[in-house]
Amino acid sequence: MTPRENLINLYKRTGFECAPVYFVLCQSLQNEFEKRYGNTQSYQDYFKFPAKVISDPGFSWNEVRPDFVPAREFDWDKYYPTPLHPKARIDIWGIAHEPGSAACVHMTQMRHPLENLQALKEMEEYPWPDFYQSDFSVFKPEIEQAHNNGYAAHVWMECTIWEVAWYLRRMETLMTEMMMEDEKAYFLFDKITDLACHRATEFAKLGIDILALGDDVGMQNSPMMDMELYRYWIKPRIAKVIQAAKSVNPNIIIQYHSCGFVKPFISDLIEAGIDVLNPVQPEANMDFAEIHRDYGKHLSFNGTLGTQTTMPFATPGQVKALTLKNLGIAGEKGGLLCCPTHMLEPEVPWENIEAYMEGCLEFRSNFN
Repeated sequence: MTPRENLINLYKRTGFECAPVYFVLCQSLQNEFEKRYGNTQSYQDYFKFPAKVISDPGFSWNEVRPDFVPAREFDWDKYYPTPLHPKARIDIWGIAHEPGSAACVHMTQMRHPLENLQALKEMEEYPWPDFYQSDFSVFKPEIEQAHNNGYAAHVWMECTIWEVAWYLRRMETLMTEMMMEDEKAYFLFDKITDLACHRATEFAKLGIDILALGDDVGMQNSPMMDMELYRYWIKPRIAKVIQAAKSVNPNIIIQYHSCGFVKPFISDLIEAGIDVLNPVQPEANMDFAEIHRDYGKHLSFNGTLGTQTTMPFATPGQVKALTLKNLGIAGEKGGLLCCPTHMLEPEVPWENIEAYMEGCLEFRSNFN
């Protein structure tokens, strides 16, 4: 099997040849990789990750791509009465990301451009990103190259609805308007959903294999919102985005990301049409054995190795043992891309990364 075929079979739980590896390194760990292995290849290529990740420009953390979206000039000061940090970056939605101290590393403080708007008309007149006039063909060569080299094409379209909405409006304000069924909340969610449906459709037309959606709806030990609120505002809109992609390609794999405790949402996410749940964060009362027992016949998984606990603080032997344990829970048919739940930060020892990869390799040997 090619890496692409192996990953798709694993996610479809139809059998697979090997346990693929995947992780995201912070800059300091990328530097450590280059010190150990050189800089002639990316770490993704060096370790033969099974998929090439293509970042949706609508993902609010990404840089604006001039080759994708039509240029627009706008005075953002209108939406930021308090001056922005001189090095603030404004994303495609107009959300400002301000740098913190050196200790913050890559983390930023977010500013909310719709926070002070009082009228629906003001929200309607906001300079929304024009994805309908954007050039999705710029991604075609990248997708074709991935397929030609035997890799899956994975589009990162996370922060799909809920997170973009509160990034724009501010969480407390938006939740209040949801409870009051304010017309501004309806407009905001519907606008973001329409734009997400269009992007999902265009990416599906380009032949991608995996569409990664997601919104953080879990906190460390509880849901972020009441389930009735979630089912009224969020679930039907996520289902609409999934249907938009699957109407173009019924075989597309839908991955859904939410940090935190999301057990109460899993049945709803399955009903909405997801195929893979990420990241199954163990520190948030997300025990993989229990979740796989309850949902493994209907759902595959990505993650399970905690970056709050296991990856930074376990011994290499413990990392390897947990990797083998979780792969064993999923079994020979697959259903788990076992990997760290989030970006690996500076405190993660390189030996633990190697131990994780050794666990995947050993599972391959045992399986074969």
